[in-house]
Amino acid sequence: METIELTIEESLLAEAEHAARSLETTRSDFIKAAVERALQQREKIARERKDAQGYSNHPQQPEEIEEWQSEQDWV
Repeated sequence: METIELTIEESLLAEAEHAARSLETTRSDFIKAAVERALQQREKIARERKDAQGYSNHPQQPEEIEEWQSEQDWV
């Protein structure tokens, strides 16, 4: 495990410390979890962008959408 030095705004650090205390965890564990969550979000955003690019390059055709129209009708 690595030890790092981090520069952070005092107000953000205070908020992180408050959140860590309210969650009954250490500041270090809270920050590790926040970094993990940010990395997961980054991967999700990358997948969403890739999907959007795919649909942009190969848009759905009207007949593909019409095929599922009856599934969307809520009677």
